[in-house]
Amino acid sequence: MGTLDLATLLETKEIIITCGPGGVGKTTTAAAAAAIAAARQGGRVLVLTVDPARRLADALGVAGIGNDVVSVDPVLFSQAGVEPRGSLSAAMLDTKKSWDELITRHAPNEATKNRILTNPLYTSLTTRFVQSHDYIAMERLYELHGTGEWDLIVVDTPPTRNALDFLDAPARMADFFSSRLLRWLTMPARSGLLGLASRGFAQVADRILGRQFLADITEFFGSLESMYEGFVERSQAVSRLLGDERTAFMVVSSSELVPLREATFFVDQLQQRNFTLAAVVLNRVLPSSLADSAAADAASAITAERDALAEALSKECDVDQAVAYRVLDAMVESYSDLSVIAHREALARANFPIGTASLVEVPLFDEDIHDLAGLLRLGEYLIAKR
Repeated sequence: MGTLDLATLLETKEIIITCGPGGVGKTTTAAAAAAIAAARQGGRVLVLTVDPARRLADALGVAGIGNDVVSVDPVLFSQAGVEPRGSLSAAMLDTKKSWDELITRHAPNEATKNRILTNPLYTSLTTRFVQSHDYIAMERLYELHGTGEWDLIVVDTPPTRNALDFLDAPARMADFFSSRLLRWLTMPARSGLLGLASRGFAQVADRILGRQFLADITEFFGSLESMYEGFVERSQAVSRLLGDERTAFMVVSSSELVPLREATFFVDQLQQRNFTLAAVVLNRVLPSSLADSAAADAASAITAERDALAEALSKECDVDQAVAYRVLDAMVESYSDLSVIAHREALARANFPIGTASLVEVPLFDEDIHDLAGLLRLGEYLIAKR
C-alpha cells in the first residue's frame, strides 16, 4: 500500500488506533483527528478513549465521558466557527460495566449470569486484573464497530508498553480459554471428583489460600464454561479486526529523543504483528528557522553589538541598562539552547523508521488545547496537504 495522507485515512478507514508514548499529546491528537473528521469530512465519528483524561471531556464540552456514548453538541462547533458536516460522539471505557454487559449478553441463562456476576473472584478480576481491562477494551471496540452505527472510530490507547498488552489481549484471552490449565481447573466441577494430582494441589492451596477461595475459582470457571467457545471466537474476531484493511494505526510522539525511541519500539512491534502503520504524528516540533544560518547570524550580531544594543534598548524602553543586558543575553542563550535541540530533534526525525506511513509534523503551539476550537486547530494541521 502506498502512502496515504491523514485526511485520506480518516475518509477511507473505519478504525484508527492511536498509539504512542505517554505525555506527547496522544489523547488530544486522537480527539483532534475525530473532531476534524466530523467537521470537514462528515459522517458519524466516535472517539473512544481507554486512557482517559479529564481534559478531553472538558475540551469536547461534555459533562463526563463514560461507558455509554455521548454526543458532542453541534453548537460547540458553531461557537468554534465551524458548521460540521457530520456528528461527533465520545465514550470512555468502564471496565466493570463493560464486563457486566458482556456476561449478560452471552450467558446461556439467567442463573449462570447471576452466579458469575455475584462471584467474588469475578469482581476482583474485573476491577483489579490488568489483562481484563485490556481485553474488554478490545471487546468494546469490536462491539461498537459491529453496530455499524459509526463511519469512523478513533481509538485512544494507553501509553506504548501498556498498549502492547491492549493489542495482544484478544489472542491471550483466546489462548487462556483454550488452555489445558483452564480445563484442569474446571475438571472437579465437571466430574464432581478430584484426581490424585488435583487433590494434592487442593490440600496445599486450602492451607495457603483458603477453601472458600478455591470454591470461588471452581464455581467461577465452571459457570464460564458454557461461554468458552464464544469467548474464543470473539477474541479471534477482534484479532482479525485489528489486522483488517479497514483498520489503521497512527503513532503519536514528540521529536524528543526518549519519546521517539519508545515510538520506534512500538513501530517495530506493529510490524512484527503485521498491523498497518498508516501515519506518524510528531507533536511540538520546533520551527526549522531555529536551525537556519540566518538566525544564527542574527544571534551572533546581537553578541557583537551587545553594548550598543543594550544602550538603545535602555533608552527606548526606559529601563536600566543592566536589565537591557540581561534581556539580550537571555535572547542569545535561548536561541543557542533551542538551536541545539532543533538540530538534535531534526536528526532523530530523519532516522525515524516510518516506512510507507504518512508523516505529519505539528508545530509547538503557543498555548495548551482546552476546547473544541483548539482541537479543530490541531486537526487542520493533521489533514493539511503537504
